[in-house]
Amino acid sequence: MLRSYRVALILAPAVAVGFVLAGRAAALGAGGARSVPGAEGAAPGAVPLAMARIDVPDALPAVDAAVRRGIAEGIYPGAVLVVGSGSQTLYAKGYGHYTWSPSSPVPSPDSTLWDLASVTKVVASASAAARLVDEGRLDLDAPVQRYLPEFRGAGKERVTVRMLLDHTSGLPDFEKIWKKTKRKDRAVEYLMQEPLEREPGASAEYSDFNAMIMGLVLERAAGQPLQEVVRTRVLEPLGMRETRYNPPSSVRGRTAPTGIFRGKPSAGMVHDKNATILGGVSGHAGLFATGTDVARLAAAWLREGRAEEQPWVATSVVRSFTMERPGAGSRRLGWDGRDSTATPDDPSVFGNATSPQVYGHTGWTGTLLWIDPSRDLYAVFLTNRTFDPKAADPKRALRRVRADVADAVVAWHETARAAAPKLASR
Repeated sequence: MLRSYRVALILAPAVAVGFVLAGRAAALGAGGARSVPGAEGAAPGAVPLAMARIDVPDALPAVDAAVRRGIAEGIYPGAVLVVGSGSQTLYAKGYGHYTWSPSSPVPSPDSTLWDLASVTKVVASASAAARLVDEGRLDLDAPVQRYLPEFRGAGKERVTVRMLLDHTSGLPDFEKIWKKTKRKDRAVEYLMQEPLEREPGASAEYSDFNAMIMGLVLERAAGQPLQEVVRTRVLEPLGMRETRYNPPSSVRGRTAPTGIFRGKPSAGMVHDKNATILGGVSGHAGLFATGTDVARLAAAWLREGRAEEQPWVATSVVRSFTMERPGAGSRRLGWDGRDSTATPDDPSVFGNATSPQVYGHTGWTGTLLWIDPSRDLYAVFLTNRTFDPKAADPKRALRRVRADVADAVVAWHETARAAAPKLASR
C-alpha cells in the first residue's frame, strides 16, 4: 500500500543529498513520535530545503511493529527510538511505559533518562579518548603504564592504550569486584593488580576491565576527574545537556527504572555494581542519557567529527577509531562492528540490512546505538530490558528485536532514498 509522505530534500547543485520524512511520523504524536521538519538540524552550510509531497511505500508501521513486539513478548516495558542522518533527525518516538503498569509514564525521546550501561564505553570512554588524541594529550600506542605506573604484573608493560580500546589487552572478561570490597580505592587497586589471561595484542576478548582502566587513563591524561573529562570533551561540545553520571533525585521521576528494589521500581541508580563501587562514575558504565542526546553524539561521529556548528574531533582521528584492525576481530577502538559469526537464527544486533561498515555498541540494560556511514544513517534504540522482564530469555529475545528494528529502519530509509530522485527530477 502507498501512503502520501512529505519528503524534504537538501539540494546540492542538481543533486539531492539528504531528506527528512514527515507526514505519518508527525501524525503518530500520541505515541511520542516526531520528525524534524524544515531545515532544523541541517548540517552547517546546507542550502535551503525544497518541500514537496511524494508517494512512497508506508514503511513506518514495520519499524513500530518491531519495537512493539518487544513489549508484547515481555522483553521490556518501554523504549525510545531515534533515527537520523548526519544532517537531520528523521524519526523519534517513545513506546510502551516506564514499567508494566499502563498508568506509568510513556517514555520520551527528549526527556526520559536511560541507564546506558556499556553504551557508556562509546559515549564516554571512546569519545573522550578521541578528543584527547586530537588534543595531543593521549597516545594510543603508548603503554598504559605511561599513564598508570601502578598498572603492574607479568606482561603488562606491553599493554597499550589502543589494546584497552579494542579489547586485545589480554585482561579477563569480568570479575565481581563489588563482592571483594565496598571502597573505591581498593577497587582501583584490584583493577591495577588484575593479571593478564592472554598475550597482549594476540586476540580480542570483550572485557569491562578494559574500559574501567581506560577511564583511569583518561583522568591521568587530562588531569581531571573522569566526569569532568567527559563533560568538557564530549557533553558540552555536542550539546548533550541531559547526559550525566549519578543523576540527582530531581530527575529520577523521568528516569526509566532498570530493576526492582524492596518491591518498588528502582531508577536513577546505576545498574552495574562494579560502577557503583567506583562511585557511579566509570569508563565502562554509569552514564544516564536521553535518546536525543545519544543521537547528537551519533550524528557527530557520522559527520566524522563535526558538531552542529564547529569541529569537534579531527576527521582522521574519527576514522582511526572506526576502522577495522587486524587481530581485533569485529572490535574497533571502543566500538564494535558486525559479528562475522552472526546467522539468521542468531543475527547481528545491527541487523542484516546495514552495511559492513556499520559500528556501534550495546548495553546490558537494553540499550543500543549503531552508525552506518555507508548509508548516512544511525539509530538509537534504548529500552529497560533489565526491569522485571516477562520473557523466558529476554537477552536473546532482545537480540532478535534489535536486528528486526535495524532491518526495518534500513528498509524505511532506502524507501525514502529511492523516492528522492523522483522529487529531484520535478
